[in-house]
Amino acid sequence: MTRPLPQTIAFLGPAGTYGEQASRRLAVILGAPEVNLQPQVGIRNVIQALQEGRCDAAVVPVENSVEGGVTTCLDVLWESGLEGAQPLGIERALILPIRHALLSEGDLDQISEVLSHPQALGQCSLWLQQHLPSALQLSTSSTAEAARMVRGSRFRAAIASRQAGLDHGLPERAYPINDQPGNCTRFLLLRRLPSGVTAAGAGTGQATSLAFSLHSNAPGGLVAALQCFAARRLNMSRIESRPSKRELGEYVFFVDLETEGQLEALRGAIEALTPLCERLVCFGSYPIDDGTSVEPVPAG
Repeated sequence: MTRPLPQTIAFLGPAGTYGEQASRRLAVILGAPEVNLQPQVGIRNVIQALQEGRCDAAVVPVENSVEGGVTTCLDVLWESGLEGAQPLGIERALILPIRHALLSEGDLDQISEVLSHPQALGQCSLWLQQHLPSALQLSTSSTAEAARMVRGSRFRAAIASRQAGLDHGLPERAYPINDQPGNCTRFLLLRRLPSGVTAAGAGTGQATSLAFSLHSNAPGGLVAALQCFAARRLNMSRIESRPSKRELGEYVFFVDLETEGQLEALRGAIEALTPLCERLVCFGSYPIDDGTSVEPVPAG
């Protein structure tokens, strides 16, 4: 069933974040370039806005090619549907190239503090070590928030996008400063699932995302779970574990599968995996878009 196009999309704000760039590109891909974008403070707030019905969709980062999984996003996805929380599904994914700039009103030799999101600081760690080894690194809720916070200071700098520099009137002191030229982040477009649905159905999308917890931490338990995919020749493009937060040594496993044209194999794998799990969630099958192929609608 085709769902209505979203009229409002929540993203990690403020203006100038990579989340805003991803949201605009996804809106164009969906055929809704005039969508209303709603900036939020923190990834949890982005997803909460969707769960509470204050927007039609949410765009969140889930994985970076350098720093790995965005743990807050993974945790909140797992929590969705628990204890009456609104269950969520993945409708689409976008891979966005990330090119960081150093923004500051001071010269490089004046900078003693560098602010940014923890992921961005990690993605530029070698550059910072070489060019600003004595600068204190301070974490912020987003890269664009860092740009907002350093305005008016000559000893502070932000790691953010060029767009954030334009939005906040900050001179660019160096670009690009990310350590890996192929740096990219995968963003997810999330939607609320229809009433009464507790897990997105397995479909024929390019990728399928699952999360599961096992009944017990027993020898061979994880191997048996993963064999459900291997036996049906479903390739895992990603697997990651997160603490269950209930007790030490108990984990939740997140798996991405390549499933284009593999509907029957996918359904068989889920059927075999279900009795092995305490909880199994399928977030859906969906297409993945390359962010370089679509020009976003400019802000404003």
